[in-house]
Amino acid sequence: MNDNPRFGPATGIGSLPGQDAREAVKTSTGTFEDFPFLPELPARGPGADMIGRTAGMLVELYARVEPSGWRLGDRPGRDTKRARSWLGEDLDALEEFTQGYEGPLKVQAVGPWTLAAALELRNGEAVLSDAGACRDLAASLAEGLRLHLAEVRRRVPGARIALQLDEPSLTAVLRGQVRTASGYRTHRAVDRQVVESALRDLAAVHADGPVVVHSCAPDVPFALLRRAGVTGVSFDFSLLTERDDEAIGEAVEGGTRLFAGVVPGTDTALSDPAGSVMGVRTLWRRLGLSPGLLAEAVTVTPSCGLAGASPEYARRALAHCARAARSLADNPE
Repeated sequence: MNDNPRFGPATGIGSLPGQDAREAVKTSTGTFEDFPFLPELPARGPGADMIGRTAGMLVELYARVEPSGWRLGDRPGRDTKRARSWLGEDLDALEEFTQGYEGPLKVQAVGPWTLAAALELRNGEAVLSDAGACRDLAASLAEGLRLHLAEVRRRVPGARIALQLDEPSLTAVLRGQVRTASGYRTHRAVDRQVVESALRDLAAVHADGPVVVHSCAPDVPFALLRRAGVTGVSFDFSLLTERDDEAIGEAVEGGTRLFAGVVPGTDTALSDPAGSVMGVRTLWRRLGLSPGLLAEAVTVTPSCGLAGASPEYARRALAHCARAARSLADNPE
């Protein structure tokens, strides 16, 4: 076994239902004793949603809420202050419940391309419409993440931080499927090398720790993410097709960690834990990979964030992930 693991066997994606930061962190740290995550609580309102939360981390760029969504402005307003205040509350709770903790800890932020697709320029179009604005946004995000990671290290000095970049819009950006403000057209596809380069630069911000990219959209670009230097890829396992087999096999053999989202993100009846990871075992056999690699290569998660679930289901789903990961480790065949 690795005495200094970068990842644990199971964790959450990020969002949870409810508005109580202490309760959310208590659930995360209590369920995943060897790989907790910093929860996000979008039910609190604008600034606690994934876009607003990350917009609050930006350096020398500020965003405010408009009827159409988050728009960049000239100075920090109440929306920026609210986002930063909530993040501070979350970090206070994390510090309280991780006293003496040593081990992997996951924090999340929105990646540069999903942020560029969601944030608006002053003219109402997405940042994605302007290549220079995309570069400025990525640079601001990199600096903001550097400060955020330093703050988490200060509060949880024993943690080995894994940074997760949420990129649900990545495939749409690559394919030119992000709609313009009018809704009648789409923004042109961004060159794959430009996308890859921006992700590589952002991953370099956390050079001393692992970077995971999460997308619960279909057709996750595994090969592009590997070339960008990403350490792990987080995805909705139910959306995989056999077309993804080759890219996944190459990723595993290249040392990429798979965050397999096998537990549904909204309320449903859960199968037994072994049943939840049966598809992972089947994939392994299909790829001809060694069963002994499973526990070393896979972290079990929900399929996506749990913000839309009931609090009771969210707690059960997270505990189910932990049990499913144990099943995978105990019975890899």
